[in-house]
Amino acid sequence: MKHYEDNFAHDHLPPALLQAECFTGHPDFEFPKDLNCVEKLLDDHIKEGRGNTIAIRTFDTVWTYKDLYEKANQIAHVLIENLNFVPGNRVMIRAANNPMYVACWFGILKAGGIVVATMPLLREKELSIMVECAEISHALCDFRLEDAMNAVKSPFLKHIVTFDGTGEGFSKLETLMGNKPKTFTNYPTKADSLSIIGFTSGTTGKPKMTSHYHKDILLICEAFPKYSLQPTPDDIFTGSPPLGFTFGLGGLVLFPFYYGASTFLIEKPSPDLLLEAIDKHKVTICFTAPTAYRVLTTKVADYDISSLRKCISAGETLPLKVWEDWYEATGLKIIDGIGSTEILHIFISSTEDNMRKGATGLPVRGYEAKIVDKEGNEVENGKEGRLAVRGITGCKYLNSEEKQKEYVENGWNITGDIFRKDDDGYFWFVARGDDMIISSGYNIAAIEVESVLITHDEIAECAVVGLPDENRGMLVCAYIVLKNKDKASEAFTKEIQDWFKAVAAPYKYPREIRYMDALPKTETGKIQRFKLKTTLQP
Repeated sequence: MKHYEDNFAHDHLPPALLQAECFTGHPDFEFPKDLNCVEKLLDDHIKEGRGNTIAIRTFDTVWTYKDLYEKANQIAHVLIENLNFVPGNRVMIRAANNPMYVACWFGILKAGGIVVATMPLLREKELSIMVECAEISHALCDFRLEDAMNAVKSPFLKHIVTFDGTGEGFSKLETLMGNKPKTFTNYPTKADSLSIIGFTSGTTGKPKMTSHYHKDILLICEAFPKYSLQPTPDDIFTGSPPLGFTFGLGGLVLFPFYYGASTFLIEKPSPDLLLEAIDKHKVTICFTAPTAYRVLTTKVADYDISSLRKCISAGETLPLKVWEDWYEATGLKIIDGIGSTEILHIFISSTEDNMRKGATGLPVRGYEAKIVDKEGNEVENGKEGRLAVRGITGCKYLNSEEKQKEYVENGWNITGDIFRKDDDGYFWFVARGDDMIISSGYNIAAIEVESVLITHDEIAECAVVGLPDENRGMLVCAYIVLKNKDKASEAFTKEIQDWFKAVAAPYKYPREIRYMDALPKTETGKIQRFKLKTTLQP
């Protein structure tokens, strides 16, 4: 029987010659050509008798793998039988981290759809751009977020169906699910059928659409977690990143379910709620951002976190002081890592055994990396350059061959980060490519300045950007959040500057300091430096 498909996404993949070289080279990375990733992540647990094992916990509810399986099957039936769904359609999910979000994610893939996950903070403008770019036809939306979703007007968007992410009542989706069978025959996708589209958090212009195959979803489960976490079915995962962010999708859904473990989801994961979850529910693995670990360190003494065995940080570079303070407070070593939406998850990291403080780490299994100059030539160890990565997954932009050519050079993914590699093969973060400040001929990495400032006893947080300057080209400008905001003054600014020049290379000191009550951040805790840059005036 021939199935009708919506081939929009596949038809807009970049030409094969422009895609990154992907290779496996190990039996763990080999999957059959006929593949729907849901079968490995969810269905196999039912087939192999683990249906009554806990899959998802929250502070208010517990779902077994069977619960999740049955709801995902019912959602797939609703899409096909009630919503004129065609395999290949793009379906947006709008919700915070809750069990129904996960059921929708699996239900869409079971029906042969392509998931476009979003973060709760997005509003009509961002959602409208996504709908237009990906020609999204369906949206499954938590009723608490429906106002922004309903404000989107597009000829592509045919169906918006609400659900109740609180689990306390019923919305339209639950009503439609009510009489649907709890079994479903998954759509026969291929290993290289597209499963998800992730929008990058671009700062200007049209956002980029990254895309990933069904096999990519499983490939990353054999890479970072097997290398750094060694998960078992007894593990309980939690964390702060939204499921609309691939860091969160991997850490809170894909990795635990691939290994038959469970996840603890928190809709608004404040530091106190993260610590409460770890304490009361004996969480063993935590994913969050460096900014969160800084706050967690100040509160951790009030909780029992003895169950915690792995702490993972990504999203932005992990300052050495944050690592040291957390280790001193808990005895746990934070596993730093770098990943990207384009490559799907973490590709350079470490284990507790091979970790070097301050280094991002080594390429994880399934990937290789090198440092290249502007012409793409590999530079010698110790020299700074552009980070190039290739391996089991790679960049596949849907919307622009030009952007694809920028990210992929000679088969390598060029991440936009400046790194250096030491003689032992460890990779050390220097700066984002656009966070390098060139002042009076000196190359100054913003992160270097930040790593010094954050050691000052009175500084809670900081972010450094380049300020245009007629004489020097750029000045180092530091946005600072003080622990005691009343200390902000010209005199204190000079005190900080003098202190900096005494403890670090004087040419790097911040010639401009601006005090803030809080730094602008994404929902994942990443500092939005581009917002600081737009406030700067020559």
